[in-house]
Parts: sequence; C-alpha cells; structure tokens
Amino acid sequence: MTIRVLIADDQQLVRTGFQMILDAQPDMEVVAAVPDGAEAVAEARRLRPDVCLLDIRMPKLDGLEVTKALAGPGVENPLRVVIVTTFDLDEYVYGALRAGATGFLLKDSGPTLLIEAIRAAASGDALVSPSVTVRLLQHLAQPKRAAVQPEEALTERELDVVRLVARGRTNQEVAAELFVSLSTVKTHLGSIQAKLGARNRVETAAWAWESGVVS
Repeated sequence: MTIRVLIADDQQLVRTGFQMILDAQPDMEVVAAVPDGAEAVAEARRLRPDVCLLDIRMPKLDGLEVTKALAGPGVENPLRVVIVTTFDLDEYVYGALRAGATGFLLKDSGPTLLIEAIRAAASGDALVSPSVTVRLLQHLAQPKRAAVQPEEALTERELDVVRLVARGRTNQEVAAELFVSLSTVKTHLGSIQAKLGARNRVETAAWAWESGVVS
C-alpha cells in the first residue's frame, strides 16, 4: 500500500527537501506540498491523504489550527497528523497534541526518523521524538495543570505501559522491555485509552506527565 502524504510548510526549501525524501521511498507518495495552513486544510479535505505532515508556524492558519480542523475533537473521520517543528519546547506543539496530532518530530531529526514517523502514523501507531516527549511534556506538564484521574484505576501493568509510552517508546519497544507480545501491548493501550478517554498514545503520554506517573 502506498502512503499518501500531504506536506505543509511555509519554507519552500523544507517542502522540497521533505518531498524528495518521501518520494524516494517505495511505499510513499507526496500528493500535495502547500505553503500555508489554509491551503493545507483545503487540500487535506479534498485529497484525504493518509498522513498530513505539518509545520507549527505557518501563515493564515498555524499548525495548531490546522490540526484542530483535521483531527480535533468532533471531527468526523479525522486525518492523521504528524507535527514537525524547529522548537522542542514550543507551547504550540503541546496544543497540537491536545488537538489530535499523533506524532512529533524536530526538523533536525533526520530522514530516517521522518520516514518512520510517517509509516507509524499511517499504521495507526505514533512516533514521538524522545526529546519532544521528555523535554516538552515534562516542561509543560508542571504543577500548573492537574491531570484528571480515571474513574477506573489503571492496573500496575498498564502503568508500566504508560510510563514507556511517555518516554517515547514504540509498541515494539514496549513489548521488548516488558517481555510481552505486541498484541498484548496493543490490548493494554486500548484499555488505557478507554479508561483515560485519550484518543491516541500522545494524549496518554501527556496524562502520564501531568499526573506524575512519569517524573
């Protein structure tokens, strides 16, 4: 299956570079590369790409507004959004997390991580740069906000999974560290997200930082 990708970034050099990297992959196709947020929303709704690769700071609509429009609460058939940012301590990224983004990368992460993040998003998983997970979420989840505790408490094993997810581990890495199968990890994640009311693993990670499960 070919993964159809939309790129939105106000810098032509970045758009061109990303497109060259992705079009060189045998399983990827860039269906649009646009310079601003308004065009990103319009083209994403028209083309329905598998993954939208969005910059945070763009003219007309920023990455947060675009994410809300494409993947936010209440959006019917939400698209999968991966945020790419220059700043690993940018509050806009935290807002995008809450708006439904499923992945975060720094622009200097390199081609390999970019490709992995898009494949993860397309398959319903998520890849978050460890520096974004640890530094951004830790920085922004300090005492200024309190996490809502679930009505049904997480089990000890579920908490083990949450801690690893909050550290940016993939499902495969969680399975390896806990010595369980990949399907068991996915089952735990489904239960965790249901208890927390989280739409994806990134919201699960945010809850872990806010609640003090990870410190």
